[in-house]
Amino acid sequence: MESLRRTPFYDLYAAYAESRCIDFGGWELPVQFTGIVKEHEAVRNQAGLFDVSHMGEFMVTGEGAEAFLQRMTTNDVSRLEDGAAQYTLMLYPSGGVVDDLLVYRLGEERYMLVVNASNIDKDFQWLQEHLTAEFSGVTLKNISDETLLLALQGPLAETILAKVTDAPLTELKPFHFIEHAEVCGVSVLLSRSGYTGEDGFELYAPADTAATLWNGLLEAGAPHGLTPAGLGARDTLRFEAKLPLYGQELSADITPLEAGVQFFVKLDTGDFIGRDALLKQKEAGLPRRLVGLEMIDRGIPRSHYPVYADGVKIGEVTTGTQSPTLKRNLGLALLDTAYTEIGTEVYVEIRGKQLKAAVIKAPFYKRSQGVKPQ
Repeated sequence: MESLRRTPFYDLYAAYAESRCIDFGGWELPVQFTGIVKEHEAVRNQAGLFDVSHMGEFMVTGEGAEAFLQRMTTNDVSRLEDGAAQYTLMLYPSGGVVDDLLVYRLGEERYMLVVNASNIDKDFQWLQEHLTAEFSGVTLKNISDETLLLALQGPLAETILAKVTDAPLTELKPFHFIEHAEVCGVSVLLSRSGYTGEDGFELYAPADTAATLWNGLLEAGAPHGLTPAGLGARDTLRFEAKLPLYGQELSADITPLEAGVQFFVKLDTGDFIGRDALLKQKEAGLPRRLVGLEMIDRGIPRSHYPVYADGVKIGEVTTGTQSPTLKRNLGLALLDTAYTEIGTEVYVEIRGKQLKAAVIKAPFYKRSQGVKPQ
């Protein structure tokens, strides 16, 4: 059996007796350090520190880099200024999703892409295949193996980070970054972004600085309740905020319009791959939509559980759990559009029984002063 890949932080997990690792897309990663609910609550109330170094990073540079990314992604790359980032998607011609990703503009014709771990090889190949003669001046480089990524998330993230950096954090707006900031004596790319629904920062740095950053941040955060957090809490946090996960809310078979992330699809900015399919889908009307569900009967909806109404299957759950914040059994589900009005009663099949649920508004959780990314 092929051995699992490990991040630069793997050896540091041993300090936590309750840590538990799982196979996540070929990576041996911690699902928890001290408990999923405890870590979730820490991020909502204080702060959590996530090792997300399994994510992939690509450099896209050279003459025509902006035009290339405009062709490959759904958002408007031309809107970015140096030091700004945007959430976007890459699509197949069918309108299905290759991946969702972040684009960082480091400078003129110099960008960094951050892609999902399970899609690194696929994404790199997809980009390479489209480096046609038109984009002969563009260079693509995979820097994933030499780059670590830490996410410091929660309402006290800025307070904690300010103890170990002189960077002007209060002036750093969401989805903006400082390319060369010193944190714990290490030069990092410091971004105000995250995947939890809370304020926070993501730090990109050379892989060999892992111990310095991990230990330095946890020491600075100890008086403020900072705790290491694993994949379990990362999933429940992003779920409550209705942040999509590739392979569940997004896939080659689900378009961004169906998934409800049309804000990041700029149909008027040029001929990106998949645009024609989305225009046709928009004109014809969406056959299905992503909605929130709350169980009325007792049961927890889980990924891929079928959903029924009027005696027929109308879709399936993409993600579901008992919300640690709200203490309610909630799900996201991709349903036939005819059944997506708020209040519509549907039935989720759980262990062979059809249990009643209702369509509700999502996201389920919003921080009081949330900021919409560009």
